[in-house]
Amino acid sequence: MKIPLELPPGLNGDDTTFAGGGRWADGSNMRFRLGRAETIGGWERLMSDPLTGVCRGVFPWTDNSGVLNIGFGTHSNLQLWRGGELFDLTPSSGFTVGAVDGAGSAGYGTGGFGVGGYGLPSVSDYFPLTWSFGAWGQQLLASPRNQTIFAWTNDTAQKAAALANAPANVTHMLVAPLNGGYQVFALGCNEEVSGTFNPLCIRHSSIRNNTQWSTSASGSTAREYILTGGGRIVAGRMCGPCLLVWTGDALFLGTFVGALNQPWRFDRVGRNCGLIGPNAAVVVGQTAFWVSPDRQFYSYALGGQAEPVACPIRRDFAEELAASQGDKVVASSNSEFSEVRFDYPDRRDGYENSRYLALAVSGPDAGAWHRGIMARTAFVDAAPSAYPIGATYDGSVFLHEKGRSADGASFGWFIESADSYLDPESTLLIRGLWPDFKDQAGPVSITLNARFHPQDAEQPTVVTAVAPGDAKADLLASGRLFRIRFAGDSAPTGCRIGRPTFDAAPAGRE
Repeated sequence: MKIPLELPPGLNGDDTTFAGGGRWADGSNMRFRLGRAETIGGWERLMSDPLTGVCRGVFPWTDNSGVLNIGFGTHSNLQLWRGGELFDLTPSSGFTVGAVDGAGSAGYGTGGFGVGGYGLPSVSDYFPLTWSFGAWGQQLLASPRNQTIFAWTNDTAQKAAALANAPANVTHMLVAPLNGGYQVFALGCNEEVSGTFNPLCIRHSSIRNNTQWSTSASGSTAREYILTGGGRIVAGRMCGPCLLVWTGDALFLGTFVGALNQPWRFDRVGRNCGLIGPNAAVVVGQTAFWVSPDRQFYSYALGGQAEPVACPIRRDFAEELAASQGDKVVASSNSEFSEVRFDYPDRRDGYENSRYLALAVSGPDAGAWHRGIMARTAFVDAAPSAYPIGATYDGSVFLHEKGRSADGASFGWFIESADSYLDPESTLLIRGLWPDFKDQAGPVSITLNARFHPQDAEQPTVVTAVAPGDAKADLLASGRLFRIRFAGDSAPTGCRIGRPTFDAAPAGRE
């Protein structure tokens, strides 16, 4: 008898055997497209020279001539890729090299080793240095966390320099495009009059004048706002014509109202749904996706409210996220596949980003999650670059979804089903599998595990390999519950899994 393997898209690894049956349970570097599992694209090196420092931000944009620029913010440098060359834009003054790793916020058990009195809580925050970026026309604006805003005037012979009159300490910076102009926002910054840093203070420049920050100057449209509710601002994103601002425990919506005394209005639209780190949010269309400090995934669409996003493979992420390293979480989008992706540091691998989870947010696969093992400290979608861009801890920069190898080397992938009954009424003898692979590159290893009851020990594992063009895989296993795994690790590698079919025979009832 022939029994096809028909499983819906998405991983569902947090359920029990009975609850998770008939689903894909685990995988790495396999996404779902049009209902079927397929290997993610490969990656190729953008440039031979590595970045200086650990990259925490990537920002591609084009100048007025249509030339692609890619800015990189590391813990020690601000760098630019243009035309195959790497330029150092690190400010000559006003910039301070930051930390690579986090040690947590103020309180007991945090801070640098040996800092402060014995047994006393730290009074400062210790975070990896992250960057926020924006384009002001063809110019680059860049702000290292808790430092000022720097501007680069599109001349590779010049360094970036402090933006005149901008606040001295800025948690997060962004550029808000408006009809007919721009404004630069400093989210979490020094108050104008006292000069004291206020983690809930928002200031913005005048429209079309990024050096005008005084609210009292003649004709100025610069203003200052203080968010309510306590805590501190973590980051912000533009969402359509609106501005989203996250604190550690809330989400605020900024709306441009155009009043002279209050050009923008900020309303709280969510509580207990703050942001875990400044890079942990991404906007797709007019919907934001992010990770909260309690390691929950959330979404917010304009006009709605913050909603938890169900994730059936969340347990590993929630339990294994490296302590005090939440600021390293990176959220990005992949418009080609309608995905959002979250790179994070898994404590099983150390303290640096080493794994990711990804969610299909629209189309026939909407709601399907997948994950993978891949070390990227920064990641950004394609456009205006032709491919998504990712950076590694050692400073290598790669173009993703390009080719079918890891820059010419092999990379591993697999996908595995949950224990499933192929025939609920009968024990089966599996004699083989007719593969149904499209665009197969390299051998695909097939592993079959069988057991008779959910709590039973597994029967001996059967492993075989299928080369491109092979008509059938020989397998021999008996049981009632079966778990199958497809895997590859070659260069090139990959395939799309269609409807593989088991060659089975009844073996009695039990």
